[in-house]
Amino acid sequence: MKLDFFDTSAVGHLIEEYFHLSFKEEDIPLTSRVLPIGLTHLFYIRNGSQKVIVDTIKSSMKGLMVTGQYSRSYKFYTNSITSSIGVSLHPTALYKLLNTDISKLENTHINLNTIHPEFYNRILPLFKANQCPKIIIKNLNIFFSNTPLTTDTNTNKIDEAINIIRDKDGILGVTDILDRIDISQKTLETQFKKIVGLTPGKYIRLYKFIKVMRQYEKQET
Repeated sequence: MKLDFFDTSAVGHLIEEYFHLSFKEEDIPLTSRVLPIGLTHLFYIRNGSQKVIVDTIKSSMKGLMVTGQYSRSYKFYTNSITSSIGVSLHPTALYKLLNTDISKLENTHINLNTIHPEFYNRILPLFKANQCPKIIIKNLNIFFSNTPLTTDTNTNKIDEAINIIRDKDGILGVTDILDRIDISQKTLETQFKKIVGLTPGKYIRLYKFIKVMRQYEKQET
């Protein structure tokens, strides 16, 4: 298995990571458990077959996929030579790009065409281009830099909340956010779930867990 990451500085407000994931013959068959990391994703499966298993439900993935927020782990499976290229999105980015209630995508991998055909038709040609990953990433940078976003008072406040959570490494409660942002608890809960895909409390717990896991991995290496 080979996993490469690419620079996101040109679109850091939207993209956390660009990645290219590939499996060779010696890697397969492969089954891996994937932990939730508090991010949504867009990725294009360039060749081969990939599957996800959530609880006991197995789903095949093909083409341009989108994932919502995952609040629990799931299994990734492949038995073929396969590769995919995609993006890990800032927690509010998928909402800004699609203007879609992200909570409806929780614990889901789904083809992008199913939920937003117009955006799918605009971005798919960039992924399908028979080019090296670096050129695809360069073209995606241009695309994301010029794509209109859904932003308003609510998205701005949820971005503020995300920044507070990250600044505190997840060591805080919802009331700490309310102390620093002019927003009611009901509005915070409703808009956070709609824009990010999870409630603020669940996102805080997930963010804290991921921070601990990454610190543990660093210590092990």
